[in-house]
Amino acid sequence: MPMNDRLREKIAMLPESPGCYIMKSQGEIIYIGKAVNLKNRVRQYFHGSHTPKVAAMAARVDDFELMLCETNFEALTLECNLIKKHKPFYNILLKDDKHYPYLRIDLSESYPRLTLARRMNAKDGAKYFGPYIGATAVRQVMEEVRRFFPLRTCKQSLPLKTPRRPCMNHQIGKCLAPCAGLVSEEDYRAILDRVIAFLSGDSRELLKQLENEMMAASLRMEYEQAAVIRDKIADIRQLMEEQHAIQTRDVEQDILAIAVDEYDAMVQLTHIRAGRMEGGRAILMEGCGGDEPEQILAQFLTQYYDDEHLIPRNVLVQCLPEPVGELEKWLRERKGSAVSLSCPQRGDKVDLIRLAAKNAENALFHHRESQQVKFARTTLAMEELQKALNLPTLPRRIEGYDISNTQGILSVAAMVVFEDGQPAKKEYRHFRIKTVEGPNDFASMYEVLYRRLTHGLTELKERTEAGLDPAAGRFSKLPDVILIDGGPEQLAYAQRAMKDAGANIPMFSLAERFEIIFVPDQEEPIVLDRRSNAQLLIQHVRDEAHRFGITHHRSLRGKSNLHSELDNIEGIGPKRRTALIRHFGGVKPIFTASKEALMEVEGISDEIAQRILSYAKGRK
Repeated sequence: MPMNDRLREKIAMLPESPGCYIMKSQGEIIYIGKAVNLKNRVRQYFHGSHTPKVAAMAARVDDFELMLCETNFEALTLECNLIKKHKPFYNILLKDDKHYPYLRIDLSESYPRLTLARRMNAKDGAKYFGPYIGATAVRQVMEEVRRFFPLRTCKQSLPLKTPRRPCMNHQIGKCLAPCAGLVSEEDYRAILDRVIAFLSGDSRELLKQLENEMMAASLRMEYEQAAVIRDKIADIRQLMEEQHAIQTRDVEQDILAIAVDEYDAMVQLTHIRAGRMEGGRAILMEGCGGDEPEQILAQFLTQYYDDEHLIPRNVLVQCLPEPVGELEKWLRERKGSAVSLSCPQRGDKVDLIRLAAKNAENALFHHRESQQVKFARTTLAMEELQKALNLPTLPRRIEGYDISNTQGILSVAAMVVFEDGQPAKKEYRHFRIKTVEGPNDFASMYEVLYRRLTHGLTELKERTEAGLDPAAGRFSKLPDVILIDGGPEQLAYAQRAMKDAGANIPMFSLAERFEIIFVPDQEEPIVLDRRSNAQLLIQHVRDEAHRFGITHHRSLRGKSNLHSELDNIEGIGPKRRTALIRHFGGVKPIFTASKEALMEVEGISDEIAQRILSYAKGRK
């Protein structure tokens, strides 16, 4: 069937996760379904043959949305709530039910049964579970209960004056025959309590009791009975998946979680009303990827909840925005009643936050992978940068440089490469500073640029003369523009290094404090729109260079601190050093060990052990 480009993109990026899918036609929800694997299920609608009803629905679909879930049972519950709320046209069989069915246990009966009820009567004293979407779903649950619990199914009024002969259900182990007086009300009630816990989502006591029964049967060497109980335990664990989509209390909550990348943020908003998850939406916060999540959530709260009718009693957030007190007061004033703003740390609420965060990550991934966003972050960003810097060509290859050191010790330079607006990590390089003593970032920048460009020009000449591809060399592929992390001073040293190396490549620097651009031979800096694609691109290059350099510098510093003292001891080379560290787990335990303990290490003789002890004594 014909598909628009957006639909085709979304189908290609479907996740392999349980969840619900919401089919739309011109903005209208026409069908809601659930799937164990959204990728496999949703793709089926757009490929292959279908029944006339499904084919008619699929032909109208021009867009769809997803809501990821943790478990299949959770997806089922969420599907129920979404269908009841939206009543899509093609969910005809479910929509036609005037009332959604419940499971009911009349606790006033002597031997209560599990029955189906079309309405919930809060005043009859019965226990209700649900609602469920459609009679088929509720009967499936009833069948699962009867697999594990021998509740009676007959409609007789018990207890009978005259016990009767048990029916077939008793013979096959599915009823305890209270009609025949074979079970007391107390024992029956104990089973009923387990049924109630089971339907409420708590299977711990049931599983514990079954495990005890299995162990007891095994000790009695009744292995066949133990195997039957073992299989029943496995079935219950598979069925009773943790249910996040329905709360056990009558609450009114909004759940807010956030996902952030280098460019944007995505806030996932999930609504819980009357104790049930009614759906949610992912809301893009464009151009604020560099901000802290707490700041983004603060902005979101004041913008989204400007309408007092949207504000729930409780707002649960992934991280507390600042200032918490003022925001909570603002929400209370807008709503005209009590509102709490909190960040849960434990329990079911944390699970809800985690689920919302999963949906936020998924929504942000799809946004990031969309062709329109990719074009803006790459091609459009390069075009904007070319115009802002007045570059002769499109900056398809950008190299960024940063210096890292600790008071001039172990100075390293990082070179990162972006090609067509995206990181080319295989092209990244590290440089150990060789000619500069002390913390001199300016001279270090000169050294690294001079070395890189000299190597590049030499390799380019050699490969060209040999008829080899210049782009395949280690340094022979030269950049279209060079980004220096720092201000005009760092830029001046880098510019001089380039000229001394005999190169002529456009160059600019980005000062971190005010995020302004400096270019050679121009006094006034260039200030770009903070949210512009070009600004976001060069910030990404600068941040990546900083990250790459710091990571390498920390690694070198850690290795230096770890091995330097052992290297000072005569007779300890790489092999003995490695053996000592593996044996003792670090340097410090080596210098506090006894001579006998040192000699337990392979390669450590009496003489070497004595040298270690002498060195350890001298360092105290």
